Amino acid sequence: MEALSTYPLKCSVPKAKVFLVFLSMVLCTAMLCLLQLKFFKPKVKDFYSFEVKNMKGQIISLGKFRGKAALVVNVASQCQRTDVQYRALQELHREYGPSHFTVLAFPCNQFGDSEPGSNLQIDAFARSNYGITFPIFSKIKIFGSEAEPAFKFLTDSTKKVPRWNFWKYLVNPQGQVVKFWRPEDPIENIRGEVAALVREIILKKKEDL
Repeated sequence: MEALSTYPLKCSVPKAKVFLVFLSMVLCTAMLCLLQLKFFKPKVKDFYSFEVKNMKGQIISLGKFRGKAALVVNVASQCQRTDVQYRALQELHREYGPSHFTVLAFPCNQFGDSEPGSNLQIDAFARSNYGITFPIFSKIKIFGSEAEPAFKFLTDSTKKVPRWNFWKYLVNPQGQVVKFWRPEDPIENIRGEVAALVREIILKKKEDL
């Protein structure tokens, strides 16, 4: 009786090794991909990297304001501070804007239901009563699962979440938050910081000429 050949067995050993190597490579690649997703997830670097909705519900990029200083404010139409705050904000915008500075207003109804109207009503109220010329965006939420990402960037950067209407965040031309103010802070304090930042922008532009 002839002995059984061992050649098929010898051939199967290298194939098994190749398969194991291939499987190890696949597993390693998968693990690297998971690590990249976890630790190297692209992060938004600045406020001007976000997109928001305007009063008509159209998506616009805040990148159009890059290079300017911006005072970002959560506004409301039916707040005890509305009159004083809107007048002060418009005065700041008139004095320092729009070339190097702008106020950016985000209506919010999460504080005492003081902004219940539609976007159209909010816009008409601000422009007819206070002659507002700075941008007012679509109504947002500031906290909760539906918080507006652009505004969340401001609160995450400062670790200060508004507790009422008319909190203000000063953003530099690069989109980083440099100051914040509560609604009770004097407008003169804000004016000085805005003026200083605008002067820096103007000087920088002159140096670049």
